[in-house]
Amino acid sequence: MFGVIMAGGQGSRLRPLTLTRPKPMVELLGRPVIDFVKDAMIDASIDNIVVTTGYRGEQLKTHVSSWNSSTVNAWVNQEDSPMGTAGSVRLLAEHLTETFVVGSGDSVASFDIGLLLEAHRASGAKVTMALWEVEDPTEFGIVGLSEFHNGELNGELREGFIRRFKEKPTIEEAFSNVINAGLYILEPEVLAMVPEGVKFDFSKQLFPMVLEKGWPMYAKTIDGVWFDVGHPFELIRAQHTLMRQRGNLPFPIPNGDFSEDSFVAESAENHGKITGSVLSSSSQVESNSQLTDVLVMSNSVVEQGCSIHNSVLGEHVLIGSGSVLKNVVVGDGVVVESGSQYQDCRIPESE
Repeated sequence: MFGVIMAGGQGSRLRPLTLTRPKPMVELLGRPVIDFVKDAMIDASIDNIVVTTGYRGEQLKTHVSSWNSSTVNAWVNQEDSPMGTAGSVRLLAEHLTETFVVGSGDSVASFDIGLLLEAHRASGAKVTMALWEVEDPTEFGIVGLSEFHNGELNGELREGFIRRFKEKPTIEEAFSNVINAGLYILEPEVLAMVPEGVKFDFSKQLFPMVLEKGWPMYAKTIDGVWFDVGHPFELIRAQHTLMRQRGNLPFPIPNGDFSEDSFVAESAENHGKITGSVLSSSSQVESNSQLTDVLVMSNSVVEQGCSIHNSVLGEHVLIGSGSVLKNVVVGDGVVVESGSQYQDCRIPESE
């Protein structure tokens, strides 16, 4: 079976972190985001994985090559120009001649794809979509379900046939609180509906066409872990959940120490006080520094006497002694001078 991981976006909302890396290569608990959906696909016995990419695809090509083993064949398909979600997958049509899985490399997704495949086969659907339940659906694309194909919409259902989509509804417009989690199971005849060589989107164009055609589309709410890490501070929220649920996660946890709701990688050094934070490989926090809800990426140093709260530090960052940072995102390679004070900003500044 083929699995396709979409990884072509530039991740503009994650800048400055994505100025030097594609969004799927941003790390959580020392693992690139894309590895979460990759592991879920392998657990579902998917033995061919293709990553579609455009922006900074060289980094992804190097990383994806490390996935290859006796049981998995993985490679990257580099786009010459942005083709949209469905358009990028359409480029692989010659390989996708049977039921296949498509996932997003831009989100932290770890759940049982095998259960979704079972639901797809049992329902006879042409498309099956993974759903995630949220408290506030207004920032997402919601999905309305019915117990039967072409049946009446029931906003209480968490599994059923898809009847309706709505992007970023108001509270009054929200007919459900289950959202598109960005993982799909498709039949080849659905992919054939995508015009060749044209930029085309799954959610906005292809799936409404499938509904209009009257083909059955199914959806199932997933259990596990799912985060849309479109914003730097969502990385903090995601790392808290991963640390809290580490005993039940279906993927390897990196070597290191978990304490004070924090994680210190085996090769990292902590001589300060950290709470709710992650110190990635070869990072260092010196004495009398306090970090609360901070993600420190690899090879970064926080000198003595710093106070950092709710912030993300990229790779090879140096925070000079006595600096105070709150709600700050620091890009790769940045040097923050000693005694600096920053709040509610990104360094370097990003649009």
